[in-house]
Amino acid sequence: MVSRTVEASDSGDVKDAGAGRAPEGMAGLAKGLAVIEAFGRTSSQLTVADAARLTGVTRAAARRCLLTLTDLGYLDHDGKYFRPTPRMLRLGSAYLDTASLPALANPHLVAARDTLNESVSLAVWEDGWSVFVARAEVERIVSTGVRIGARLPAHCSATGRVLLAGLGDEEVASYLARGGRERRTIRTVIDPDELTRLVRSARVDGYGTSDEELELGMRAVAVPVHDARGRTVAAISVSASSARVSAEEMHRDFVPVLAAHSARLGRML
Repeated sequence: MVSRTVEASDSGDVKDAGAGRAPEGMAGLAKGLAVIEAFGRTSSQLTVADAARLTGVTRAAARRCLLTLTDLGYLDHDGKYFRPTPRMLRLGSAYLDTASLPALANPHLVAARDTLNESVSLAVWEDGWSVFVARAEVERIVSTGVRIGARLPAHCSATGRVLLAGLGDEEVASYLARGGRERRTIRTVIDPDELTRLVRSARVDGYGTSDEELELGMRAVAVPVHDARGRTVAAISVSASSARVSAEEMHRDFVPVLAAHSARLGRML
């Protein structure tokens, strides 16, 4: 959930209440960006009340932001609900078109996809979420539903567990202490002790898994991507139907391929 509290001075500048000073920022822009980020986390459509609740701004401010975004063509409005338009994709493409990591990763994702005949994705960490920034698709009648820009909760996704494994123990403990973990299926692990064990296992083994925890009938495996300093900067993953690929096959056949391409990508960073 997005929760942003923005304090503004009379001039409209953003004021850092904690630091007691006003940096050169725009409160209106900060509120607008918070509203944009609210889409997709819990719903593909928002009312004024939803936007205010999710961002921590007043209903009046949320309404102004939503109407401005509608006037600019980023949102549609049916009188009650606001929904993103395709123009919203321009905001994400600004990162994807200029970031070196997705561009460098793409040839490796394609090669791994061609070897495994499964879609392969690249994800990065963002405040408790695994965010997909690159993907090489394989055409199938049934899709896994993963797309660029999709966000998966870290506690029950293979990429999330690998990215958590790259954090320090204190950071992992802090994440697990937040609570609020959703049980997506009957197999979703939410117990903090068991999650700690799974994260440590991913750190030691060099890969993480999620077996029907996000969606029944789907399992995934992921490996970390390390930069030149050994820091985990991303995770490469494969999701597949549990009816088509067994957990043993994922470990035996998928992990070595993903690890090989991860290592090659890491040497380029």
